[in-house]
Amino acid sequence: MLRKLSLVPLLLVLSTITSIQGAPSPKSRHFTFDYSFTVRITDPGKPLDVWFPIAHSDGFQQVRVISIQSDLPLRKSSEADYGNQMFYAHTKRADKAEYHFSVVYDVVRREHLVPTSRNSDPGAGDLERFLRPDRLVPVTGKPAEIASEQVKPGMSDVQKARAIYDYTFNNMRYDKTGSGWGHGDALWACDSHHGNCTDFHSLFISMARSQHIPARFEIGFAIPESKTASDIAGYHCWAEFYTAEYGWFPIDISEAWQQQRKHYFFGAHDVNRVQFTVGRDLELSPKQHGQPLNYFIYPYVELNAVEYPNVKIAFSFSEAVRRSPRAAVRFERPGIKQ
Repeated sequence: MLRKLSLVPLLLVLSTITSIQGAPSPKSRHFTFDYSFTVRITDPGKPLDVWFPIAHSDGFQQVRVISIQSDLPLRKSSEADYGNQMFYAHTKRADKAEYHFSVVYDVVRREHLVPTSRNSDPGAGDLERFLRPDRLVPVTGKPAEIASEQVKPGMSDVQKARAIYDYTFNNMRYDKTGSGWGHGDALWACDSHHGNCTDFHSLFISMARSQHIPARFEIGFAIPESKTASDIAGYHCWAEFYTAEYGWFPIDISEAWQQQRKHYFFGAHDVNRVQFTVGRDLELSPKQHGQPLNYFIYPYVELNAVEYPNVKIAFSFSEAVRRSPRAAVRFERPGIKQ
């Protein structure tokens, strides 16, 4: 197996890049996404703090807010480490039985294919952050040892990443049985050899960073390909690594495993997703009283300065009806402060 890995990656990488560069223009998908949740108060009269992420526009998705509903005034803020944006709400006395929040987005998602030239050129400081360990994503120890066994002298960063991608694909299975999965613990993934998207990509990122390849964790929601409307049960995450030649290079190993499209998802993110945030170990703005968040996709709530889990989420999507580009954004009380 290891001998094959030393010979095959270059051919696979070249085949992937050539097929994508020769393909038609990237696909796109247009849909609305409803991010709604309810905080249920069982111990009233105490301070309540609520944070939840905001979907953002970038080179591969254009996001527009259609409507916002909130039982508390909202303030937009962003955290310092990655620039993730969020809404924040606070009341000194949570006296209602329930607090409802909803943001509906209009999203145009574009297929992210490996570029023919660099698509971004972050400064050295930006890349350095994506080389450092996270709490559950070490850059030494067992993941680093495995990575060193997969790569060979003379490999480019893309070839090294492909070898690490192949190892993760071949040695992990998408399986959410038992306990321990879903935390994105790279050491746990090394030993268990199964998990969800968080575990797949944490292992890849840990190994890539150990080889001095910047890699970043991205999270949002998967949009069902075969449906025009449905509820969304939970999050989906994926990753990118950086090379001087190609910039940020997209991968999605767990989706590759589930769809059995190993080669496509090395160098591609499909249109069936919407991204919200980047990174791990997040300190929110204003800073939460609890520990840094492992990742930030669901609402985070504190009651009386203690993490409060009594939150009911309700996410859904529907294929978009054509809208006028001048359509007004509708905001419902009590308003938003920048």
